[in-house]
Amino acid sequence: MNQHLLLILLVLTFFSCTRKAEFDEPALAKVGSSVLTFSEARANIPPHLFEQDSVGAYEKYREDWIRKQILLQEAYRLRVHREPDVVQRLSNIRDNYIAKAAQEYIIAELGEELTVSDEEARSYYLENRDSFVLEERYVRFRHVRAATLQDAEDAREDLLRGIEWEVVAQNFTINPDLAIRESERFWPVSIAASDYQILNRYLQLIGQSEISVIEQIGDEYHFVQLLEERAAGEHPDLEWLIDQIKDWLILEKKRIAFNTYVKNLYLQAQANNEIESYSVQQ
Repeated sequence: MNQHLLLILLVLTFFSCTRKAEFDEPALAKVGSSVLTFSEARANIPPHLFEQDSVGAYEKYREDWIRKQILLQEAYRLRVHREPDVVQRLSNIRDNYIAKAAQEYIIAELGEELTVSDEEARSYYLENRDSFVLEERYVRFRHVRAATLQDAEDAREDLLRGIEWEVVAQNFTINPDLAIRESERFWPVSIAASDYQILNRYLQLIGQSEISVIEQIGDEYHFVQLLEERAAGEHPDLEWLIDQIKDWLILEKKRIAFNTYVKNLYLQAQANNEIESYSVQQ
């Protein structure tokens, strides 16, 4: 039996969008008794393809689906699904899928009441601080986006004169709340102001507290001011990591809880004489 055909059959059997015509939803295609609905096609079309050309995406998915259904019908006519190797592989796929689904279900049930406090996360960070090291330089900076050159020049002049950043942002920047919020966090220098390549280059070159020249980008005027930096190899602040650490610890608690659950199942089956092990040397 052609192995390529067997693999196609496996994919078609378990992951095709085949459904019997049992309801009134508009159909996009029909092969024999199998129907492809608009909703099924839409659910399986990648969003970026659908946004680019929804009609074309529907048409391509429909044609691919029809070809798969025709091949699937031919596979059944050839009784490929009765081949011992195919039966075994389908059984393995089913068992693995069910076991994975059971694991996810159990972990979700066990994890409903699991929590990690800020204190736990802080303790974990302190105990494992040497494991947390910056892989690249991090910077904190101000980014002024102004609607006019005059606004940008006035903003730059005010910052040089020591006017409060919040006042400058409110007076001269586009979306001041975003500008203020983004200036309060550290960014890996590789992605800092990465939407504007020239500004990213300035952040890699200027020194602390320095302000770049004003650049016109499209219809707007931009400049950046470097506030703080952390070198590669330094330890990050806990505040940068606390949410991530809490997520890690929740996952670890779930893993431990699941392993304990499975161990108890094993012990119970063992106590009920449901497990028999045989020598590997026959």
